[in-house]
Amino acid sequence: MEFAKKCTRLAVLVHVSTAYVAGEREGLIHETPYEMGETLNGVIGLDIEQEKRIVDEKLEELRKESVPEKDARVAMKQLGIERAKIYGWPNTYVFTKAMGEMVVGALRGALPVVILRPTIVTSTCREPFPGWAEGVRTVDTLAVGYGTGKLTCFLGDINGIVDLIPADMVVNSMMVGMTAQAGRPGQSIYQVGTSSRNPVRYVNLQEVGLRYFRAHPYVNKQGKEVKVGKVTVLKSMSSFQRYMSLRYLFWLKGLEFVNAALCRSLEGTYSDLDKKIKFVMRLVELYRPYLFFKGVFDDTNTEKLWAAVRENDMAEAEIFYFDPESVDWEEYLMKVHMPGLVKHVFK
Repeated sequence: MEFAKKCTRLAVLVHVSTAYVAGEREGLIHETPYEMGETLNGVIGLDIEQEKRIVDEKLEELRKESVPEKDARVAMKQLGIERAKIYGWPNTYVFTKAMGEMVVGALRGALPVVILRPTIVTSTCREPFPGWAEGVRTVDTLAVGYGTGKLTCFLGDINGIVDLIPADMVVNSMMVGMTAQAGRPGQSIYQVGTSSRNPVRYVNLQEVGLRYFRAHPYVNKQGKEVKVGKVTVLKSMSSFQRYMSLRYLFWLKGLEFVNAALCRSLEGTYSDLDKKIKFVMRLVELYRPYLFFKGVFDDTNTEKLWAAVRENDMAEAEIFYFDPESVDWEEYLMKVHMPGLVKHVFK
């Protein structure tokens, strides 16, 4: 922000945040700013400078104790989650994103500012070509796990909304938002997603995944096709843990015993099952805040932005498309997104 203020010809500053700065709120979530020190649970005392000091002090403590880097990373991640939960955010990522918005709002002065809040960004629908993705992101981790045979059960609300938005639509909304706000003092917030006007649900992803990978099975490193079945989705953590204990942990302990008795001849089978269990447990822990998410992101500002583009110039609207209602989920998921994941992301 201080650097931006030194740019004498600056037209607009864009800050990319995330819609999930809302934490685990329910109902309609509006495009409203965060004030400095605001929290999600009403707890007072959020001081960004103090949070930075806590981080520095913890790092110094770990350094003095000569804690190995791997263990230090775990300790810092745990500290981040603890600090986030104090003020109502579920994890470090959305907590620091919210603080970033607070800093931008507090320091912007007369600068024209756009804060963009995309939801879950997925592969491109058109540009630079359909289905392009780079790295495993959020919900795609589930698709990769399922297609490769690692994911057969999960925790969540199967009828819950999962707010997806193709990456090229996010970029287009960013460019149009810049143009709209350029040279105009003030701040505009745009939530870019589909839950309000074109929602897709976890059950839709489950059905698409089953149909796609049965029609196009993934071929693993051993050259074998991975057979998939319907994922068992459980509605509570307790039922999920019981399921895992009965179906997997029991098998794992039994296999461990047999493997030892047979001079580790089943080492590969045991290792594969162990990896599957750890993979599922890691995903559940990582995405638990959003597996039962009951919020819908209001995108009134973004909708007005799209309407202005469409009314002003249809040719430009075709170039800078970001209308969430234009996404045909069946077409996109089956013919664009899933093939794109397999080509660009699966390892």
